[in-house]
Amino acid sequence: MSLTDAPNPAPEPKRRSVLEKLLPFTTVAVIIAALYVAWTFYSRYEYNKRTTERIAAERAAKEKQVMKEVYGSGEIRFTTFSIDTQVLKRGQTAQLCYGVVNAKTVTLDPPVEPIKPMYFHCLEIAPKKTTTYTITAENGAGQKESKSLTLQVK
Repeated sequence: MSLTDAPNPAPEPKRRSVLEKLLPFTTVAVIIAALYVAWTFYSRYEYNKRTTERIAAERAAKEKQVMKEVYGSGEIRFTTFSIDTQVLKRGQTAQLCYGVVNAKTVTLDPPVEPIKPMYFHCLEIAPKKTTTYTITAENGAGQKESKSLTLQVK
């Protein structure tokens, strides 16, 4: 048998370092960790989105209820009618505030200035003597509502 006929010995396997042996496992571990982090961020994003939508819906429902209570009945309603003080010294001024809904016309007696139906409005008043202010609101259907306040002047 000649040397050329001899079977070739199998080549020696290439020796792999420890890092090369661990690389496939660490790659899988990094991918799993990245997917977990992505899932965590996404689930928190969705939770915050749902919570924000729920809060906005609750707020809208509450505002709708208030609007229905104030405007929905069609009846005249005074949202406010007040004076910032009950007793005034001669020469001082006070704020008379009123608010009315579902009214077409509003009058104030004694007149201070021409007023209109508004949800909230304040006027500056300076009476020289004790005065009773009466606000009257009327809607288009003939319904009238009045309120009165007395301001003492000393």
